[in-house]
Amino acid sequence: MMPREPEEEQNNQINQTPTGEVEAEASETEDIETLKETLAEVKAKAEANLAGWQRAQADFINYKKRSEQEKQDLGKFANSVLILNLLPVLDDFERAFSSIPPKMGKLSWLDGIKLIERKLWAVLQAQGVSPIKGLGEPFDPQFHEAVRQDKGQEGVVIEEIQKGYMIDDRVIRPTMVVVGNGEED
Repeated sequence: MMPREPEEEQNNQINQTPTGEVEAEASETEDIETLKETLAEVKAKAEANLAGWQRAQADFINYKKRSEQEKQDLGKFANSVLILNLLPVLDDFERAFSSIPPKMGKLSWLDGIKLIERKLWAVLQAQGVSPIKGLGEPFDPQFHEAVRQDKGQEGVVIEEIQKGYMIDDRVIRPTMVVVGNGEED
């Protein structure tokens, strides 16, 4: 073999070294960029999945609260039909007591009937029933049903025709009232 000339050997070294390293560096750079892009995509997908899971969890918690509230409301108002049917009995007691002649007011059997009325009222109160205030109050269509207008202070209830009742915050029967029209008595 013939010894190579120094110039030719130098050219071979220049050609071999830079080309191999440049190709290796280029492929490593491409791999790193691909990995970074893949990582960014996976992170975005993970964040989207986390956000979706958090929304689903919040929706479930809201559904659970709403469901529990509906059950409580159903329990509270399940007996409202029965209570509505008992209210006329309470009205009858009230009318009967208001029409008793003074001579009969001291009879012992009348005390027994008053006790029955108080027991009925106590049972209704235990179920959350309360009367709606009407007389002297400003007319409120959420609580009152106007049956007529008469002389009196305008917009104020001047007479109760039939008592109204609520169960907790819900009106089960509005108070039937007479409302003042603004004319003086």
